[in-house]
Amino acid sequence: MTTKTQRTERRTDALSKERIVEAAIEILDTGGESALTFRALAARLATGAGAIYWHVANKNELLAAAGDDVIARAMTTDMTSGPEPREEIRAIARGVFDAIDAHPWVGTQLAREPWQSALLQIFEGIGGRLQALGVPERSLFDSASVLVNYILGVAGQNAGNARLVAPETDRSAFLTTVAARWAELDPAEYPFMSQVAAAQLPGHDDREQFLAGIDLILTGITAAP
Repeated sequence: MTTKTQRTERRTDALSKERIVEAAIEILDTGGESALTFRALAARLATGAGAIYWHVANKNELLAAAGDDVIARAMTTDMTSGPEPREEIRAIARGVFDAIDAHPWVGTQLAREPWQSALLQIFEGIGGRLQALGVPERSLFDSASVLVNYILGVAGQNAGNARLVAPETDRSAFLTTVAARWAELDPAEYPFMSQVAAAQLPGHDDREQFLAGIDLILTGITAAP
């Protein structure tokens, strides 16, 4: 009995919250949120659930920690310090977009609680650069909110769309099929869709289109009186 207790204590001491979060992210990336259970996590870490509960109180706390980790790395890795705040905003947006594309569950997690650390990191990064751009104080919160909501909304939708098709799907062939379907729409009822379907849908790049949206929003923000 003494040996078993000592062995458990050694494992608890060796297990860090960082390692738990890392394993949780691996499970979430592979199987989604439903696959993340403390039993699955304990099996992956070759430990007992009690050792995990020593570091993390519940699944919600674990999801928040995993989301924080992904966004913190995205903000650090993809963020390039430069002289132009506008480019830094694009870098933050691009980093978050890529992070959610690689970890689709993060989009859902960020939508849960507006006060969580990961969301605050994004808001602070965007808001600070808007201040550097000289956006008036009366417009700062609205401007930052528009940008953050756009980033999370489009990134989350893009990640969700990717999960609707099989991983081996050829993107170009898939979009060509969709464009052909749109091209068959009645041009009198859908004049816009009929015009852009074949010309722009098949070859468009989701990431570049996303960044074009960031540019449009920034143009509007900086042009406002």
